[in-house]
Amino acid sequence: YSLLPEKFIASLAGLPGFDKAAFVETHQVPADFTSVRMNQFKTFDHAAHLFMHAKTPVDWCAEGFYLTGRPSFVVDPLWHAGAYYVQEASSMFLHTIISQLADTNKYYKVLDLCAAPGGKTTLLANYFKNGLVVANETIKSRNAILEENCIRWGSDHIVVTQNDPSHFKALPNFFDFIIADAPCSGSGMFRKDPQAIKEWSEENVLHCSQRQTRIIEESITALQEGGYYIYSTCSYSFEEDEKIMDYIASLDGMTSVQIQLPSSSSIVTTFSPTHQAQGFRFYPDKVKGEGFFIAVFQKQKAAYTSQFSSPFQFTLLPKKELANLAAIYALPEQFVCIQHLEELIALPMHCYSDLQTIRAHLYVKKIGMRIGMLKGADLVPAHDLAMSQWDKMPYETIEVDLNDALQFLRRADFQLNGPKGWHSISYMNCRLGWVKILPNRLNNYYPNTWRILNY
Repeated sequence: YSLLPEKFIASLAGLPGFDKAAFVETHQVPADFTSVRMNQFKTFDHAAHLFMHAKTPVDWCAEGFYLTGRPSFVVDPLWHAGAYYVQEASSMFLHTIISQLADTNKYYKVLDLCAAPGGKTTLLANYFKNGLVVANETIKSRNAILEENCIRWGSDHIVVTQNDPSHFKALPNFFDFIIADAPCSGSGMFRKDPQAIKEWSEENVLHCSQRQTRIIEESITALQEGGYYIYSTCSYSFEEDEKIMDYIASLDGMTSVQIQLPSSSSIVTTFSPTHQAQGFRFYPDKVKGEGFFIAVFQKQKAAYTSQFSSPFQFTLLPKKELANLAAIYALPEQFVCIQHLEELIALPMHCYSDLQTIRAHLYVKKIGMRIGMLKGADLVPAHDLAMSQWDKMPYETIEVDLNDALQFLRRADFQLNGPKGWHSISYMNCRLGWVKILPNRLNNYYPNTWRILNY
């Protein structure tokens, strides 16, 4: 482990909760734990699992747990099945915040502005099960990872977009929540990523601070009156944390929101110097997690109101194809089937008009739940459908053991007994994908780019 830069340590002196000796000591060795967050809509027997039986809870997130050390997730089929997400424990504090601000039964429109790789998106999707979650990532390569993780998670109400924050000005007063986990200098990850220590500089902190200000300025128009703006970083720097809180609090109509901490918490409460906005600092010498900062603001008044027309119309599946699909597979209630090129996509009715608005104004990479393609009277199912949190599938499921599950995920040969035709493969009650049993062979439809290559 490299020594922490002297300028970095000096820059933290006097910040709330900073204890130089304890902080430096904590950074001498890597963490001896890893945290995961369960997908409560994909259940399995934790006691029978490879390493879940020894987990302990994260105080500030109901589905969050610590594991001892760092298991090899690539050889756990349930990781590939989206049964849990490997997420830094400190960032799961978002769950505490939204649980104090939102009623799970209500319909909310939520934007995760800088969403890759998808930890916060998947947390938001499960909490706002009756809402709509837009997961945005500007960078193409990171967007692909985000989409993959959203598919694995299996939610049908996530839209993945690839837009610059400024593009959201086209949706003024649209979202109830905007989460901006802004790109930062990354000092909160020094313990996890010693390479990040070498890349830290005062210049980069200032560059990040300017970029964070721009991201907020470009996106805040999209927040509706009464809506909440949640800002976070994995940086300790004042310029990226308290200074940005003061910037948000200075914007017209924006006020700081007070959040209650868990009673036994060692999370540090901090206040911005000018506006006394409240935020929270997570130090690895005080909490079981990495460095993190988060703050919440509410828009008390909007600059102007806006009405949305939806110039975009989805192409509904024609009656004949709809009848063909219905003969094979009945969609869950309250879903409508649309067609995009040859692909069938199910859209939840509760947010249909908002999906049209989003499709009209943003560059959309993923929307709704992909069902597959109709080939005559046959449905070629999409991988997304196997990954979904839905109970019913168009074809029977075959449960496999660990060895066969891993062979399937490698796209390697294995034997499977069952009637001819399509089947979903399941391990410990969680689906992994599709196979087609033919008279003399087995076709594996696991996505080629996702397969396990080596370990």
